[in-house]
Amino acid sequence: MALTLENQSPAVEPEPGELDRIGASLRGLWRRHPQRSLETLGRQVELGRDALAQLVISILRARFPYREFIKQCAFMTSVSAAPTVLVAIPIAVVVSIQVGALVDQVGATTFIGAVAGLGIIRQGAPLVTSLMIAGAVGSAITADLGSRTIREEIDAMMVMGVDPVRRLVAPRIAAAVLVSMLLCGFIVFVGFATAYLFNVYAQSGTPGSFIGSFASFAVADDLVIAVLKAAVFGLLTAVIACDTGLHAHGGPGGVANAVNSAVVSSALMLFATNVALTQLYNTLLPTKVV
Repeated sequence: MALTLENQSPAVEPEPGELDRIGASLRGLWRRHPQRSLETLGRQVELGRDALAQLVISILRARFPYREFIKQCAFMTSVSAAPTVLVAIPIAVVVSIQVGALVDQVGATTFIGAVAGLGIIRQGAPLVTSLMIAGAVGSAITADLGSRTIREEIDAMMVMGVDPVRRLVAPRIAAAVLVSMLLCGFIVFVGFATAYLFNVYAQSGTPGSFIGSFASFAVADDLVIAVLKAAVFGLLTAVIACDTGLHAHGGPGGVANAVNSAVVSSALMLFATNVALTQLYNTLLPTKVV
């Protein structure tokens, strides 16, 4: 009996098959990417809902931190005003060059003002606004809140009974919306003035023709929609940046990764939102010649 027990070999567990390994890899991929993306989206929607609710409640109860709001408005304006001008002018020049070449080919030089102006108002201004908000404002918000998070300032505020959403997130969302709308109007002015000057002095255009064709096609709804787009861009960027900053981890390197993630996510979200809003506007309010 002893000899028989000694000769018995221990049971060997069967190795997982190829299909099992592929299934485990796919389940891990789902947990690492799509599932986490959905969880992040849900968390950001919840944060945006809570921040808007806290914004309305704090204003009605006269507890809104206006000092923080004004401070954030000044900060966001300082980090985005100069880059906005430096980006808006080249875009307006490129639009004027491309439009000028096209209308020369088809013999419709009298419509260059309408095409250039509407291109800047409808697409140029919202796109430049989205780039500036995602790149300058979003990164600044994420770096600020991310630094507070890794220094455990957010945890300390919660321990003291201070709501970070009401105290930090709500003022930044309101400031981002306001600054985005102001930036959009500023870009419209700079872009239209640049296109006009470039067409008149560089392309030998007629000032009256440029202004007349623009006035024939442009309506107030175009500017209103552009400003509303900017407000939506500011709201989305602030929510994404605040959520990413509040969940930063891993020290200074984690803050840098959070900033990169916030900028990329904001840019992708804003471009997709711009396409959806543009298509909705063109469907509901088509262009009409006056």
